[in-house]
Amino acid sequence: MGRALTRTAAEFPQLTLAGAIASPHSNALGRDAGELAGIEPLGLAVSADLAGALQNADVAIDFSLPEASGAHLAACRASGIPLLIGTTGLAQALGEADLAQAAQHIALLVASNTSLGVTLLTELVRHAAAALPVEFDVEILETHHRMKRDAPSGTALTLARTVADARGIAPAEALAGARSARSGPRRPGEVGFAVVRGGDVVGEHDVRFLGPGEQLVLGHRATDRAIFARGALTAALWLARQPAGRYEMRDIFV
Repeated sequence: MGRALTRTAAEFPQLTLAGAIASPHSNALGRDAGELAGIEPLGLAVSADLAGALQNADVAIDFSLPEASGAHLAACRASGIPLLIGTTGLAQALGEADLAQAAQHIALLVASNTSLGVTLLTELVRHAAAALPVEFDVEILETHHRMKRDAPSGTALTLARTVADARGIAPAEALAGARSARSGPRRPGEVGFAVVRGGDVVGEHDVRFLGPGEQLVLGHRATDRAIFARGALTAALWLARQPAGRYEMRDIFV
């Protein structure tokens, strides 16, 4: 994603890269960020000095690992720099209390998926879940490349929580988990998952509302990883102008 963000930044003339950050153990340290991304040199060397990079920044984007995002959040809070976190599996390292506390000091946007299309899909799912009778069961099918670490995907979980919220169901009660983990009939109100991992699939999500005699299927297909970078950069430019607070991808459309 760092390379994708660097390549896609050229589409945004109002944006200038202030820093490119990697872990202290990365082989990319010291190399030109543009060359790493497969474009012309930018004269910007990859560094592990986040605090130094933030001195010249208006907003930061974090696509790293859950165990690193806490330190990145603390650095942005200390510098007063708005932060967009797109790291998946974030709940493993950062709780809602940590995020809420930071949002009192900086503009903070946490997104399981920065695609503009997925953002709209989530809103369509919200409206469908609220409008359709509870007799319409909800199942989420998602497919990703073989190297993806988390399952179900963060996007699938967000979609499931959106359904639960729209129907007034506690997420803990709604998330059914894998069907193979238990037997028996479907519980009323639950949201089921089917997960596929293989090949180089960028990302596919389908939300199926299955009712008596009919089905509604809402879905999204990602064929180019650049869509996540493009959405993240669009959201980051918007976030840089916002006061301290907690935001979502849907807010950039308001």
